[in-house]
Amino acid sequence: MSFKNALRAATALTLITAGGAYAETITIATVNNGDMIRMQGYTDDFTAKTGHEVEWVTLEENVLRQRVTTDISTKGGQFDIMTIGMYETPIWGANGWLVPLDDLSAEYDAADILPAMAGGLSYEGTLYAAPFYGESSMVMYRTDLMEKAGMGMPEAPTWSFIREAAAAMTDRDNDINGICLRGKAGWGEGGAFITAMSNSFGARWFDMDWKAQFDTKPWHDTLTFFKGMMDESGPAGYATNGFNENLSLFQQGKCGMWIDATVAASFVTNPDESTVADSVGFALAPDNGLGKRSNWLWAWALAIPAGTAKEDAAKQFIEWATSKDYIELVAANEGWANVPPGARTSLYENPNYKDIPFAKMTLKSILSADPLHPTVDPVPYVGIQFAAIPEFAGIATEVSQEFSAAYAGQQTVEEALAKAQALTTDAMEAAGY
Repeated sequence: MSFKNALRAATALTLITAGGAYAETITIATVNNGDMIRMQGYTDDFTAKTGHEVEWVTLEENVLRQRVTTDISTKGGQFDIMTIGMYETPIWGANGWLVPLDDLSAEYDAADILPAMAGGLSYEGTLYAAPFYGESSMVMYRTDLMEKAGMGMPEAPTWSFIREAAAAMTDRDNDINGICLRGKAGWGEGGAFITAMSNSFGARWFDMDWKAQFDTKPWHDTLTFFKGMMDESGPAGYATNGFNENLSLFQQGKCGMWIDATVAASFVTNPDESTVADSVGFALAPDNGLGKRSNWLWAWALAIPAGTAKEDAAKQFIEWATSKDYIELVAANEGWANVPPGARTSLYENPNYKDIPFAKMTLKSILSADPLHPTVDPVPYVGIQFAAIPEFAGIATEVSQEFSAAYAGQQTVEEALAKAQALTTDAMEAAGY
């Protein structure tokens, strides 16, 4: 054998993985949330086990959604794995844009995925994305500030209580805002929050004939209440704050309450990251006594775009990242409080996890969310903080921009709702509804 051929053979051998296949480099698009950043730190474990390398494209939430939607709809082929959620998965699965995950290994134990998560990430009973973590939303609050205000947080508070407590905890002289909430434009940012909140006020996006409902009293009540409370007790510039901005404010001790994703609980109670870690309590998302709370249901999940040439390696990564073993890996290195929550039934049966302060409230919030019946009055769509139709993302992004402009004082609530009604009506008519 010539030296050149020997070199080629040796090179080929180094590229063969433990499973007998050639090692690949897979490209993954993901969101810049804490759990995803943490996952990137453990990629060496995946490479050691499989031989496959990983290239990460980490993006802010709104940008991620834009990039992956454009790529998959145009068959761009930039990514081998995409981080998507419960909105995109059934729509893209129905379109044939995703690889079915119906052949995962027996060791992976797909039956252990929480039914609420598996259901939201399936189309016609087939799983198309595996949940890295699942979430609902809940109240996170400063127990010390609540006590100082002479109030006690109920397990299931009303919105009127939240507003009263926010005012009582606000201390402008010491840069403490009674409440921090998302106002940032984007259908999955401030749009998600205000939609979930509106459910508890009796609002809905569409009636049973797919007619827009922004010209109704429940929507006016929702926006008026939100803006009034945030102007009184929220941080300056709340109209541009999303998940990460509010997380930072809460960890710095600048929020009395924050209503947001249950997944944030591990970050606000981590003494390495949060200045208020030892004084955080949890409660269910608020309601108005109409039968619907304002908590959502979501999973950040990993999916494989149809047409990738690296399907086998991508499936190996998904099995690694969303497995029981990955949970054990994080627990061993960073403690049980920091494992990705809300995806697997076994986690909530694990004696090491059961007594984590936020575990019970997270599970209770997830189990109380009902995407099939999200509103007080009936609706023709599935989804709590979104309507699971292809047109929603575009429409809701525009609507959320109008709402954010109202929060910022650039227009009135009435003007924002009138524009939301008009643009939604036009878009739905153009789409043939």
